[in-house]
Amino acid sequence: MSAGRSERLAGQRPWLVRRDSGLYGYERALGRAGLAPVAGADEAGRGACAGPLVAAAVILSPDRSRQITGLKDSKLMTAKARDRAYDEIRSKALDWSVVAVGSAECDRLGMHVANIQALRRAVLRLERRPEFVITDGFGVDGIGAPGLAMWKGDRVAACVAAASVIAKVTRDRIMTELAQTYPAYGFEVHKGYCTAEHQAALDRLGPCVEHRRRFDNVVAAERATQSRPAVDRTGHDETRLEWQR
Repeated sequence: MSAGRSERLAGQRPWLVRRDSGLYGYERALGRAGLAPVAGADEAGRGACAGPLVAAAVILSPDRSRQITGLKDSKLMTAKARDRAYDEIRSKALDWSVVAVGSAECDRLGMHVANIQALRRAVLRLERRPEFVITDGFGVDGIGAPGLAMWKGDRVAACVAAASVIAKVTRDRIMTELAQTYPAYGFEVHKGYCTAEHQAALDRLGPCVEHRRRFDNVVAAERATQSRPAVDRTGHDETRLEWQR
């Protein structure tokens, strides 16, 4: 932490957020404390058994005229509303970034480590240096700024909700593209999560290179299909996904 930041944090009265202050309340309170700009970071795909983990970081404008219409936790929005918010965030935000960690790297690191690294990389790729960072759920070190790990942050802080939208829409589009290469798995429908439809395809075909071998259902499906005749899963070599804007 820089000396300037330390001075601003030391000896200050606690910054307070009213319960009725709305989704932008935390950022306004931090701004009054001299800790602007504030970045929010969130991920999508941690619980999926196939496809990349995607993390995003967003710094929103403090200008009320540039607030994002209908912004909330991406999981509570329809796909059409997320797409609209995605475009609006990219046009109105002061800065944003997004990264993707492929399934092979998720297996190598483990999901928790991959999640922390993805959030860190998303924050560090911002062109503007944030004075404070709010992350959803997990504390992240090594980001060059003080931060707060906020439980259900995507429902409480606008910048985290915006990051959740960027991460979710980006990942959904990646999974839709992967469905063109691996059409039998239905990635465009379940986005790599462990649904009954996805499990049925795994049991029938075994996993492809986009599946995460640290998941028990993927390992079980792989073992069950090893003794069967080979199934053509397009024959593409595994590639490491590394998406950014």
